[in-house]
Amino acid sequence: MRLWGTSEGSSLDPAFERLNASLPFDRRLYPQDIRGSIAWARALARAGLLTPEEYHAIVAGLEAVKTELDTGAFTFHPTDEDIHTAVERRLTECIGPAAGKLHTGRSRNDQVATDLRLFLMEAWPRLDEGLRELEEALATQAEAHLDLLMPGYTHLQRAQPIRYAHWCLAHAWAFERDRARLRDAYPYLATLPLGSGALSGTPFPVDREALARELGFLSVSPNSLDAVSDRDFVAEFLFIAAMIGVHFSRLAEDLILFASAEFGFVALDPAYTTGSSLMPQKRNPDALELARAKAGRLVGHLMGFLLVLKGLPSGYNKDLQEDKEPVFDAVDTLEALLAVLPGLVRTMQPRPERMRSALEEAMLATELADYLVRKGVPFREAHRAVSGLVEESLREGKPLSALPVEAMRRHHPAFDSDVYAALDSEAAVERRAILGGTARGAIEAQIQALRARWAT
Repeated sequence: MRLWGTSEGSSLDPAFERLNASLPFDRRLYPQDIRGSIAWARALARAGLLTPEEYHAIVAGLEAVKTELDTGAFTFHPTDEDIHTAVERRLTECIGPAAGKLHTGRSRNDQVATDLRLFLMEAWPRLDEGLRELEEALATQAEAHLDLLMPGYTHLQRAQPIRYAHWCLAHAWAFERDRARLRDAYPYLATLPLGSGALSGTPFPVDREALARELGFLSVSPNSLDAVSDRDFVAEFLFIAAMIGVHFSRLAEDLILFASAEFGFVALDPAYTTGSSLMPQKRNPDALELARAKAGRLVGHLMGFLLVLKGLPSGYNKDLQEDKEPVFDAVDTLEALLAVLPGLVRTMQPRPERMRSALEEAMLATELADYLVRKGVPFREAHRAVSGLVEESLREGKPLSALPVEAMRRHHPAFDSDVYAALDSEAAVERRAILGGTARGAIEAQIQALRARWAT
């Protein structure tokens, strides 16, 4: 049984048949396929195209087929080229000729687009919840260590002191943007293509708006030709997945560095590290390294699928069969990482003594420039003066606070005895009290703002 021909038709080359078949991967769409088919049967019955007896037989048959698939009792046939064929074949075996009415007014073109949208609509809240859990783990770390200072970095060079909580929240805000992208993309995802037929729409009076409500869609596709070929929702999802992967990778890279002996800023729980087969002393941050690596996998899915779409003519083309594997793998990859990273973040332990020892006084050079600015000195002039002062500090092998005021005045006459109060990391951090800054109050406001986002 083939949905597009008769059993008496010419046989396919076996190699082509294997290439053409999507069953090995699209079989996981069976819950969505059966759910969509039940809704379609109901729409046909409302339109007077199925008798009540036919409708109930089809629904009961589809539920029985789903039970077989759920329990593993379902037997696939060599001619089942995709999950839609397999379900319809088995339905026919279960209820007879009435099964042949199910596909009235429907094409696999709008059917598969509906199934894939339903699959992602079901994945969306799981991904959102996983990201929120990771944000909560980062916010919990921030709240538990509000007064812990560490170096902030630019170009991987020590730059200015910040709070450890500020570093935690920097990553939390990135994941919150990912959640916002999921929210923004959802209305485009939740657009019903079913009823579009192969390309021109169905000729039967199917209530597509009622069908959309029943299946949980927010709207109905406005153009049937566009609907069957529209895979913007796949590209948008793969972009969001790639962006989440990049954010995972950046968090992972920071923690791989911070957990190294060279930095020693955090200790990872042994439950998220592995040992060496040769060196007994080693603990390797494999969970983080895998998170870093899988960003490449996710970006690759996005780039590959955009190239599939690039040159397609209007309407459905078989090229679009390539949409499912990257979607499935991206969802699986994100869910696998979201099952691990919140626990890793929640259980890691910062090492205050190592962070404090890394707060070298040279990181406060900007405080001296700001000190001069408060005295009325233009910033560029202050920057030049402090640059000379830093050079002298390095040449003399002395910290800035060990230079006498007279030496400082050689670089600018506005320096006075009160300058040494500027050379304090805690005071420097607290001066950044502006919205979004690293002062304690600003950090607390960030945490409150995040929690307000989670409540919506």
